[in-house]
Amino acid sequence: MSRAVQSWVDDGFVILPSYLPDDVLAPAVDDLELMFPNADDFHDGIDPARNARFIGDEFNGIDSFPFTSLALCRVPVSAALVSLAEALLGTQDIRLYSAEAWGKYEGAADYDQDLHRDFLNHTILAPSSAPQFRQLELFVFLSEVTPELGAPRMVRRSSITDELPAKPNFFPAHAVSEDDEGFVDAAGRPDLYEIETPAAGPAGTVVAFQPQTVHRGAAITQPRGSRFTMHLNYRPAEAEWAHRHAWADRSHNPHWYTFVEQANPRQLELFGFPPPGHSYWTVETLTGVSQRYPGLDMNPWRSSL
Repeated sequence: MSRAVQSWVDDGFVILPSYLPDDVLAPAVDDLELMFPNADDFHDGIDPARNARFIGDEFNGIDSFPFTSLALCRVPVSAALVSLAEALLGTQDIRLYSAEAWGKYEGAADYDQDLHRDFLNHTILAPSSAPQFRQLELFVFLSEVTPELGAPRMVRRSSITDELPAKPNFFPAHAVSEDDEGFVDAAGRPDLYEIETPAAGPAGTVVAFQPQTVHRGAAITQPRGSRFTMHLNYRPAEAEWAHRHAWADRSHNPHWYTFVEQANPRQLELFGFPPPGHSYWTVETLTGVSQRYPGLDMNPWRSSL
């Protein structure tokens, strides 16, 4: 793990092939069809109405947490990924600030992106290289991802990328006419494309990177191809300026209740539940939370009161 941490810090990303344990991966893969058509069904047009949302816009293939599938909900809070996040961020006091599952299909949309960094929608500030304020992004492969199946392209950290200012943030391969208020490098940066590398691997592979890492999504060129991934994001609890999703805004979703009522305290801490022993927990709040989540075992919080 120490080598992975060093690569993540030095290079801006690390590829961990087949990292996700099978007891976490297999149930999630089995449930993918609850959310996404399989490749054959999509390309054969078995259900045009179901296919429709994936066509035309690459981001329409995203489903956000809480997922329809409990097995998929368990992936972001699995011991393997939480341990990885703790190791990379250097603290156990972490939060999961975004979780998305993404289905892509050859020919459905243009998945070829310009090289960019993610910080514009991951923080209201700018990235920090200070260890206590780093943010973590994970691509988790739920199917094999090859270069032909749109493996994300990553640019290793170097003096070239370290010297990039916060703005512009998008780097086309060639000159463009519009600069989008300065956020797009209108001159183009073909030099960055010359040093990008595909992050490929079998199902269960995890690609860990940082919001300031230059990368991009890539086209699926394999005929009748598809790929299914998760995009997960973690931060130190202290970095309150880093966020994408407001969990409270999603916390009256039926799938949220299903997830919460089977989760343990450590898993719920990732979403902001105060740990047992926290001053939030009183007779009043224990009663209220137990009424809201009648299936949740409150003993860990109650016993520490």
